[in-house]
This record gives sequence, structure tokens and C-alpha cells, in this order.
Amino acid sequence: MGKSPSKKKSAAPHAAAGDDESARGRLLSAATHLFCKNGINATGIDAIIEEARTAKTTLYKLFGSKTNLVHAVLESEGRQWREWFIASLEQGGGDAQTKLSRIFPALKRWFAEERFYGCPFVNAVGEHDKDQKQFRAIAMRHKKVVLAHIEKLAAEMGAAEPKMLAHQLALLIDGATVAAMVSGDPGVADTAALAASSLLGPSRARKPKRASHAPEQLVAL
Repeated sequence: MGKSPSKKKSAAPHAAAGDDESARGRLLSAATHLFCKNGINATGIDAIIEEARTAKTTLYKLFGSKTNLVHAVLESEGRQWREWFIASLEQGGGDAQTKLSRIFPALKRWFAEERFYGCPFVNAVGEHDKDQKQFRAIAMRHKKVVLAHIEKLAAEMGAAEPKMLAHQLALLIDGATVAAMVSGDPGVADTAALAASSLLGPSRARKPKRASHAPEQLVAL
């Protein structure tokens, strides 16, 4: 009998935590959709809370500001995209060259999705002052993880310069993504795949390795 009151008192915080988690998920989902579809600057707080079916006070309680919400969206989107992308390359096994050859078929499937609006990182950096480093820093962290996995596979493949090959493939990924967003044609991935095939052919494999001088500043995926 003596424990009953304490159980009732502890139930409220747990319920509140669950409510906050649910609201956070709805806000992230709504903001992701609206930011990607309409742009960050064109999307106001009112539109987000309306789609998320929550209160403005809840948004500020959980995120503090629209800028923090944008950061959370980019971090979440980046993590989910990386998990999907890497899984798409690794699924089915095979050697490193086979895995790298899966890049553009995977992107083509992404480009064909109804809610494909391009790369959220490129979009975020593109619509803000280029002197602002906050979104660029998030984009570069995302980029480095993707590049590192591609470079690892390039090294396993025996590429003469794995880092340079990773950067070349990343530029094709970026170009295809922007082209697909502008044209609405998922088939641009096939053109990029054709260009990539010349980089992934036998002539790129099993050459003596030497120092790479690939540039550090890159367009964000």
C-alpha cells in the first residue's frame, strides 16, 4: 500500500517524456518534409506546427528555435541517408568494385521517390548566406562519412589513389543529385553510372599506390 502513491507520482514524468518524444518525432517529420519541399526560408513555424499537430510552445520547448530545428533535421536526415546509402552498397555482398557499382542504381531509386527534393545539405547551404558556416559544417561532417566509406571500398578494390577516386565518385553523386532535382528525371543516374564505369574499370585496380593530394573542400552530398 505504501508504494502506490510513489508509482502514481512517477507515472507523470514518464508520460510527459513519451509525449515529448512523440511531439519531437512529429515536428522533425513535418519540418523535414516542408524544408525539403518548400525551402527552409520559405517555411514558417506556423506551417510546421500545423502539419505536426502540436503547439508552438512545444516546438520552442523541444528545440529552442527554428535554427536548432533545422540543425536537428539535417542531422537526422544525414544519419538516415548514410545508413540507407551504405546498406545499399553492402547489401548482397560481393567485392569492393561490385559494391561501388551499386552507387548509381541506388541513387536512381532515390531519385524516383515521390518525395525526392534533392540533397537537403546542398539545399540548406544554397539558400543561406555563404558566409554562414553553421549549415556548411553539418554538411561537411555528413560528406566526410560518405567519402570515408567510398574511399575504403576504393582501397579494397586496389585503386591507385583511393581518396581521389572517392572524390571523383562524390562529384558524380553530387552532380547527378542536382540534375535529378532540376530535371525530375531519375535517368540521370544512368548517365552518371556510365561516367563512373570508366573510373571503376580494370585500369583503376591493382596499381601501385602513391600519395594522394585530393582537395579538402568539397561540395556537400
